[in-house]
Amino acid sequence: MKFVVDCMLGKLAKWLKILGFDVAYFNRAEDGKLLSLARKEGRVLLTRDHRLRAEAKDVRSLLIGSENWKEQLEQVLDEFQLKREVRPYSRCIQCNSELKSLSKRAAKNLVAPFVYEQATVFAICPACGRVFWQGTHFEDMDGKIGQILGRGRASSPVLRKRRPSLSK
Repeated sequence: MKFVVDCMLGKLAKWLKILGFDVAYFNRAEDGKLLSLARKEGRVLLTRDHRLRAEAKDVRSLLIGSENWKEQLEQVLDEFQLKREVRPYSRCIQCNSELKSLSKRAAKNLVAPFVYEQATVFAICPACGRVFWQGTHFEDMDGKIGQILGRGRASSPVLRKRRPSLSK
């Protein structure tokens, strides 16, 4: 499922990307641009703007009720039954592209020496070149994802070793 998210929902857009969903988000965008993109790319519009939702007659959309990002995320996951579609750490939170595995050897000149020595798994965004690894905040993020999904952690220990974190 692909989304276009209005500028009032930046944190929701970020967390949808962290969970692996294709999200178009702009800090500033006119309503017409959002609607056009939704039509052209078959994206679901997520908005808190009642007027924009009313204009989206021919676009699948969801009016987000809460101001709290966790509640917003729960609403989207529940409304579209997406908890089984979650693929944490599979998209670049900067440019939304799908991440590719990066060997430790290939990461050597792309990360700081300390990161290279400590991390074992790396991924790279083929579009913007950003490198990801399981940084110090990984356990906290993994715990938050696990809570959102109703589990202790986002993934099994084996998957967690294979998935990149969102560090830079």
